[in-house]
Amino acid sequence: MKTLEQLRARIGEIDAELRGLHESAGDTAFTDEQQSTWDTLETERGQVERDIDSRSKREAAVARAAQRPAATEHADRDPVSDPRDSDPQRGKGNPWDLSQVDFLGRSHREVGAELRSRALDAAERMPAMTDKRRQTLTEMLERFDDDKGSLARQVLVASDPAYLRAFSKGLRGQLHDLDDAERSAMRAASDLVRAMSLTDSAGGYLVPQQLDSTLLLSSDGSTNPIREIARKVVATGDVWYGVSTTHASWSWDAEATEVSDDATTFAQPSIQNFKGAGFIPISVEALADERNVTEAVGTVLAMGKDDLEATAFVTGSGSGQPKGVVTALAAVAGSKVASATTDTFAVGDLYNLEEALPAKWRTRAQFAANKTIYNDVRQFGTSDSHALWERIGAGQPPNLLGYPAHEASAMDGVINASADNYVMVFGDWNNYVITDRLGMVVESIPHLFGANGRPTGQRGFYAYYRVGADVVIPGGMRVLNIT
Repeated sequence: MKTLEQLRARIGEIDAELRGLHESAGDTAFTDEQQSTWDTLETERGQVERDIDSRSKREAAVARAAQRPAATEHADRDPVSDPRDSDPQRGKGNPWDLSQVDFLGRSHREVGAELRSRALDAAERMPAMTDKRRQTLTEMLERFDDDKGSLARQVLVASDPAYLRAFSKGLRGQLHDLDDAERSAMRAASDLVRAMSLTDSAGGYLVPQQLDSTLLLSSDGSTNPIREIARKVVATGDVWYGVSTTHASWSWDAEATEVSDDATTFAQPSIQNFKGAGFIPISVEALADERNVTEAVGTVLAMGKDDLEATAFVTGSGSGQPKGVVTALAAVAGSKVASATTDTFAVGDLYNLEEALPAKWRTRAQFAANKTIYNDVRQFGTSDSHALWERIGAGQPPNLLGYPAHEASAMDGVINASADNYVMVFGDWNNYVITDRLGMVVESIPHLFGANGRPTGQRGFYAYYRVGADVVIPGGMRVLNIT
């Protein structure tokens, strides 16, 4: 990604080329080739200017964030009960007001640039958003948005404070009490949900950006370490397609001789997205008495989703659910490292695991294992005097052999005789890709019924989202198998 200085330097280069074209043509009309070059440079200049504007706003937002105290409030306060979450700085310059965006007579690229600029501004203004969440959201927009600004538009719709209020009222069954701004925000979100759904029957509420644990809550220090360290991408369809290659091929060639065929091989890994779902029943009494139902629902959704993913990202089958990192590596012979002694985990296995990973992947390598396995490693140090743990304390993650070590409770912690025991993964976790299909949706079920068909005095919230995962370059990771 180019820096601001590089972008501004490119503007100067383009201007110089444009002047050169003008001077070379003099008083005569451009040739077709010159006109084509002129048009290409003009288009590039416009895009660079938009990139400069977007980057400048981003850096200004970071600078403002550095000058204010760190946010410690919950991001999911109930805006119905808590007036502190009322619309900030609405009116003139309101980034959420998409009626101010001219969608006609402009290219997709121009509209997308404006939507991204508005989304970056919205990220700065979101009620009670922590600086870390703002940074996560900004990076998503910079890395994954398309020319049309599809992701930026979703951020604007889902982060609108009017929609946060409407969502909270919807959970309480108070949709009759929406004001004009809230009704408009709800319609925009409903249109977006239908566009994202696999069917046309979507009737749920898009979870507000401040509550969506798919991308935001997990960045605050999730108990699911795989999501923390893996490569995360935004998928805009049911299947994510990537491009991978191990390295660029080079050769030594003699002077004035034909270059050898150094073509590298590209692959196109694909990852299917699967639906994860949860259901939350709540009595009408609790719903009426709970002061902050929005916060409660957001917390329950995040915890349940975290538990679901913690197992899937380790041992998921890849059929009907994401493929776990252990499942993927165990299927590749070259990615498995067997223990030196049957049914025994010894200090030598740890070093063998490290050495089995090619050097180019070790620069960003990290460990993941069950807490029980790490405790075994600590006892290696006691009996064998090996300085295995460079830092042992409350700070997370600790370092093992100089590499970050993360606790993954879904991995094997007990070594069973005469069986495969995949106790530790080591590698560059950019090779394990998690594809998040934005965003999470909650549907309200106004009445739940008992076995006899009579109402139970409960309401339900059905939540669902889509996610996929798989190892895209198995050669960049290794799994230790105690056989």
